[in-house]
Amino acid sequence: MSDTDEYEHYEAVVVGAGPGGAAAAAALANSGVETLVLERGTESGSKNVSGGLIYAEESAPHTIDDFFPAFREEASERPVTEYYLHNIAGRQVKTVDMTDLHEHDTAWSDAVLRRHMDSWLEERVHELTRKTGGGLLTGVRVNGLLRDHGEIVGVTCDELDPITADTIVAADGVNSELARDAGLMDWEEPDEWFQGVKAVVDVPADAIDERFGVGPDEGAAHLFSGNLFEGVRGGGFLYTNEESLSIGTVFHLDSLVAEEAEPHELLDGLLTHPLLAQWLGDEYEELEYGAKLVPDSKKVANPSPHRGRLLLVGDAAGQMQAQGPIIKGMNHAVTAGALAGEAVAEARVENQPASAGERYEQKLHEEGVMRKLRPTRYRAVSAVAENGPVTAAADAVLGSAVGRVGMKLADKAGLLDWGFNSPFVVGMLPDTGTPYVTMPTAIAEALGTRVTDESEIEPPELADRIGDLTYDVGDPHIDLVDNSFEASGAAVAACPVSAKDFGGGCYRDERVKTNGHEEHLVSLDTQPCVECGTCAVVAETDWEHPAGGKGVEFKQG
Repeated sequence: MSDTDEYEHYEAVVVGAGPGGAAAAAALANSGVETLVLERGTESGSKNVSGGLIYAEESAPHTIDDFFPAFREEASERPVTEYYLHNIAGRQVKTVDMTDLHEHDTAWSDAVLRRHMDSWLEERVHELTRKTGGGLLTGVRVNGLLRDHGEIVGVTCDELDPITADTIVAADGVNSELARDAGLMDWEEPDEWFQGVKAVVDVPADAIDERFGVGPDEGAAHLFSGNLFEGVRGGGFLYTNEESLSIGTVFHLDSLVAEEAEPHELLDGLLTHPLLAQWLGDEYEELEYGAKLVPDSKKVANPSPHRGRLLLVGDAAGQMQAQGPIIKGMNHAVTAGALAGEAVAEARVENQPASAGERYEQKLHEEGVMRKLRPTRYRAVSAVAENGPVTAAADAVLGSAVGRVGMKLADKAGLLDWGFNSPFVVGMLPDTGTPYVTMPTAIAEALGTRVTDESEIEPPELADRIGDLTYDVGDPHIDLVDNSFEASGAAVAACPVSAKDFGGGCYRDERVKTNGHEEHLVSLDTQPCVECGTCAVVAETDWEHPAGGKGVEFKQG
């Protein structure tokens, strides 16, 4: 008799109740698999932040409305019917209509707010899984994998006794403790991650209709790139919700660290740019400030996201497609969750439960998911284009008189619009400052129109943003292993709730004198933490999630 035989057992345990976990649980329950779903938030969505748009791709084998037919009517915000990119150089702006790219392989795309969406999914997942003898529990943090003689046999929790399972589906997000416990993901390299920061801004529905020129069942997405982000590689976004706007920034984490830029200030630079005055008006009410890490799928999407009984889906498997203006993650999580559920159900029918992981991996490749997440054309181009001298030469040409003449000719010939709307071209953009900063700035300078509006808004101070969030702190969940500025100082600027001249955030820059000797140190206070995981990458920490129901609670997400 094994030591684990005394524990409660389920055929499948799904960790995390976001869209990936919901799709996995629905696929499992629909196949009659006894499924328990564990969610660490007080309610599904209370721990989640997204930009966010959810896509239903025409080529995908599964979409969220396949499992939940009322999803678009009841759980999402507005459909995205217009999609634009604004190239910015100061007040000069050249706007490109990228609706064709947005609609490529797209059945539909909706803006969502995670608290509303995920809590809606929670109710339906609980109903489905109860029918198979399982259910959904919130406020439970799964803290690791349960092993028996080295074999993964279940999960361990802060709030419950260990639980054994024939299969574990980890849909526990970008900071997945299960993926790291299994050795399938690490926090080592900043260039493998993006950081997203977002404000949800209160705007009445009729004002959105009027300011964006859309109807009640229409919506718009606007992207921003150029020189308004202090040279950091990345850009900004604005999505229309039913009665609010989601406005944020997404940057390569290594660039954010290299430039010592502060995320909240970069967000404010976007919010106060005169281009946004037409949409924000004179009154500004920020409902919520949030942040998260985003895996760069081109580098970290795991081609074999399983180990033993453990299957990874969504951010936990690095399944976030973020390249140039294309940002897709939730749809890939849904597809992966559904394929994982299918693989488990098939393995169960054939009485070969150990084959579920290999079946899941095969499905990801056969259905083309991995080709989207890790495009071969990017790997081919990046080997050359991400070379320092090549980048410098490209930037020099773009900034020259010859480059500007070339842009004008390309624009006149329609090549500019074609390039921005070509999935092939966009799919091989290199991860350098050229497509994010140099090229859009040059385009705006050569082809842009001057914005004459004035921004009247004043975004909240960082202290107010932190103070407006809801926390149930609990015990500290991060341990600063090395508090020297050399080892951990990057977190002072990179943490979205910290700043170099701000003493109320998570990370603080200090100079301590002892016996005539001064040390440059960093201190940590986890109370205002938004649990994005940034410091786990850029500082020397031992990082884990707070206990179930503890820490920050997002109302919008």
